[in-house]
Amino acid sequence: MKSVLVVDDHDLIRLGICRMLTEVDGITVTAQASSGEEAIEKVREVQPDIVFMDIRMPGIGGLEATHRILSHYPDTKVIVVSAFNDDVHPVALLKAGASAYITKNANSAEVKTALEKVLSGGVYISPELAQMMAMNGIKPASDNSPLGCLSQRELQIAALITSGNRAKDVAETLNISPKTINTYKYRIYEKLGVTNDVELTLAAVKYGLVDPSEVI
Repeated sequence: MKSVLVVDDHDLIRLGICRMLTEVDGITVTAQASSGEEAIEKVREVQPDIVFMDIRMPGIGGLEATHRILSHYPDTKVIVVSAFNDDVHPVALLKAGASAYITKNANSAEVKTALEKVLSGGVYISPELAQMMAMNGIKPASDNSPLGCLSQRELQIAALITSGNRAKDVAETLNISPKTINTYKYRIYEKLGVTNDVELTLAAVKYGLVDPSEVI
């Protein structure tokens, strides 16, 4: 029996995933979490075999949580379940060590397929995303998106800033200095060709880094 931790800040989605997993033989949900920080704590407590991880959550979010979990528990399998259906996020999460990336419209059959692939040592990406990535030559982002030039850390900081967090808040969340955050921020500005946080936010919405409804 493989143990699972389900991480999502939306109760209905988290509980929906848990219910879906009850239909899968050999799988049991042993814990739930609603933030990246809580996910790290739950992994430390129960050491699950598999983590179903959301990306956009309060605090450090799923990208940083995945990185931290796998740096300490490399045998843990992380399956990302996200509303983002671009090719930027899958590559960033796979680089962080995730074993699978599925969208939140995945049905139970696809969830089972992802689990089987991951437990056999493989990597699974939702078919529509895999096709998009193949068409773009498996690049970090499509040719139409400048986000592919951002590093994993820059992508995360851009997402936090465009969600309304000040440099000080981002620094506290990621446990690095505000000066370092500002260095990253202006490097992001330069790479994306923007000059302020408003332009950065517009670019983030345009290229799918953040949901428009979440922009403050």
